Amino acid sequence: MGVSEHGNWGAAKRFRLIIREQGQAREMGGNEMSLAVGIVDNIMMQALDLKASDIHLQPEREQLRIRFRQDGILHDNGQLPPEQAQNVLARLKLAAGMRIDEQREPQDGRIDMEYDDRKLSARASCVPCLNGEKFVMRLLDPQAMKVDLEGLGMPPEVKETWKDLIQVPYGLILVTGPTGSGKTSTLYASLNLLDRKKRNIVTVEDPIEYEFDDNIAQVQVTEKMGFPRVMRSFLRQDPDVMMVGEMRDPESLAIGIQAGLTGHLVLSTLHTNNAIESIGRMVDMEAEPYLISGVLVGIMAQRLVRRNCTKCAEPFPYTRDELESLGVTASDMPAAKLLKGKGCSECNGSGFKGRIGVYELIVGDRPLKQAIHNGAGYPELLATAKQQGFKSMQDDGKGKVLAGITTPDEVMKAVSTQAVE
Repeated sequence: MGVSEHGNWGAAKRFRLIIREQGQAREMGGNEMSLAVGIVDNIMMQALDLKASDIHLQPEREQLRIRFRQDGILHDNGQLPPEQAQNVLARLKLAAGMRIDEQREPQDGRIDMEYDDRKLSARASCVPCLNGEKFVMRLLDPQAMKVDLEGLGMPPEVKETWKDLIQVPYGLILVTGPTGSGKTSTLYASLNLLDRKKRNIVTVEDPIEYEFDDNIAQVQVTEKMGFPRVMRSFLRQDPDVMMVGEMRDPESLAIGIQAGLTGHLVLSTLHTNNAIESIGRMVDMEAEPYLISGVLVGIMAQRLVRRNCTKCAEPFPYTRDELESLGVTASDMPAAKLLKGKGCSECNGSGFKGRIGVYELIVGDRPLKQAIHNGAGYPELLATAKQQGFKSMQDDGKGKVLAGITTPDEVMKAVSTQAVE
């Protein structure tokens, strides 16, 4: 890890762990374990400098392996001998408000920190494994979540339609996709466009990844206060807009649909492969088709793909098979600008830097609502959506490949879940 024996004194000024007790925040001490203090600081600073989203500390028989997730991919970042690993885990558990002496039960917590005067936090999870405890942190950076809709990479026509949809006074709007597909960023960026001064906006989240500056009440879900309970309480608080982190069960979906029908705008997420499948998923979750058709405003599905590194991207001759799998035809080729990153110091040799979304959007217009009401199946719903000018995530990905933003392989990996029929 390259940590000096005397602890990491440079880091102490730039990086600090913060402990909250009875509402008071103070810097976490710990000179008696100065080597562990230095190692923890170094791991955290390295991860933040590399813009990692997660830190994995995985116990193996001879060592504790350290891995960072960057742009959705896990990379090895060194290891620690077992004798140091114990102290490092103890410090992290303390910082997360976990019990140090508990090594047989899973524990969850939250770590607050400051780095170069930025306030950051991490959601922490500790699970007992064969060789020790596996400790995983999801880094939550308010700056990274401060996204606006323009920077997400939506195709212009999708972006304009979406902006119109989120301004409707009431109904249900969904963003769908697997974990880590950028759904929360889309919802946060959408909330930022709403008028907070004249409207009461509330959110129920797990976890709260970004703190809004003003006029938005945010509630963290706990075991005692699950999504349904908080949503019911919020409906007595005269809300105009309610953002629900995730519709996990029939109960939350039923409350969300009722709220949308009774004059509230509900924004939420579902875990489905694509936009049209979300309708079938809601029916599976015991929602009546006539209620879904009555409340639906729009459904956006999305994935994240890695961007070509702008420093080292160069023209690249992709094979015909690669391009045809995306639906690229001969007529697309004259205007195509096919690029691939060859790897440089800027992107750690990967050829990729950062990520961009690929999107598809269906709008709850009259024909679609009618089809849902009639209990239409997937093929009929797809045909109805195509009449709106619906383009799939694969179509959006194809456009981004032809513009040199990403590679065919990235798009196919991201959207192939919907291609497997």
